[in-house]
Amino acid sequence: MYNVFIINFNSLYEILDEIKENLSFKIIKFENEDDFQKNPELDKIEYLVISKTDHKLLLNNNITDKNFLDFNDLPLSLKKLLELINIKLIKLKFNNQSKIIIKGYELNLNSKFFSKGNLNLKLTEKEIEIILYLYNSKIKHSVADLQKNIWDYSENMETHTVETHIYRLRKKISDIFKDENFVLSHKSGYFIEQNSSI
Repeated sequence: MYNVFIINFNSLYEILDEIKENLSFKIIKFENEDDFQKNPELDKIEYLVISKTDHKLLLNNNITDKNFLDFNDLPLSLKKLLELINIKLIKLKFNNQSKIIIKGYELNLNSKFFSKGNLNLKLTEKEIEIILYLYNSKIKHSVADLQKNIWDYSENMETHTVETHIYRLRKKISDIFKDENFVLSHKSGYFIEQNSSI
């Protein structure tokens, strides 16, 4: 279970503390940056940091852009906040692993190769994000959801970016691996079926 460290943000901690039984992460409160820096466990555990302090003031060996959640669009609903935290934790989890097995394929995050047997496919950063986002979730994701969470577009923006990227990704996988069913679509959105052996 990942830890979410909340620094100098008591109101947020109190809200999350009330629903902590329903969270997929552990929350830990620090009154200030000094208390946080004194934590002897920082080098030993995986964590995400949320703070009112400007993240540039917090960045050091322990806090990077990868494990700091920056709030750009305030105010946020609780649902949206939890979604942002979970997305950041998904990215953290996968960034800490160099190779991931997804439906019998090996995804190497360092080389960006997607492989099966002797066949290799070079993926773009965005294609990797799409695969990880779809695979790690048990729900179907609409175009609007993908626009917001992968591309940071507003939901009412007219764009075919999502459809174009998914079409290209499916075509690349089909051309190399002859797999037409890796990324699936449904009337409620796109998804990658979970593999019970993973």
